Amino acid sequence: MTSWIENRAGGRARGPRGIARAWAEALVRPGRLFANGVSPGDQAPALTFAVAVAAAFALGWMVAAPSVVPGIVASVPVSALVVFLVVIALAAPVGLHLTAAVATVSVIVASVEIDDGLGLRDRGGVSETVQVVAYASSPMALAGPPIPALRIACGAYAAALLLIGFRVVHGTSWPRTFVAGAPPALLGYGVGYRVIASVRTLFA
Repeated sequence: MTSWIENRAGGRARGPRGIARAWAEALVRPGRLFANGVSPGDQAPALTFAVAVAAAFALGWMVAAPSVVPGIVASVPVSALVVFLVVIALAAPVGLHLTAAVATVSVIVASVEIDDGLGLRDRGGVSETVQVVAYASSPMALAGPPIPALRIACGAYAAALLLIGFRVVHGTSWPRTFVAGAPPALLGYGVGYRVIASVRTLFA
């Protein structure tokens, strides 16, 4: 997860400008991003990107609904700062690790072929899967305000980006892409970004 390839073929530009460009391209031209911006072993920029998305989500949530900030200390701003730091230092990296692990297993299962025994279809590696999961989360940067319809829309968009990414990077058929993409989408975006809770709230 901490691999950072300086002399790489393809990949993304570094720094805040690179994150902003990757975010915009993921939303507007995801096929191009996943085809040209995902490089084997180049995971650290993806981790940085995922942390930035989680930070935007947390900040938007706390600004729109200050009541969600737990009373860690007497000062609400200080409590909000503590929560924000926990999100970017712990919650976001752990969430990406877990979602990427589920995605990796899902891709392997979906890629199994029955042809003179069990074999694996040619596909991208673990590092590419991590990057797809990270960049597909782009819409969740806008889902901070606790508006159920907004979070559902962002979650659906993120899931669609994840499927596109798996399709482009791993070369799976659409049925296999859905099999590979559903578990990590439900965990990462549905649970991690509270899209499932928003569905329950909207239709309760």
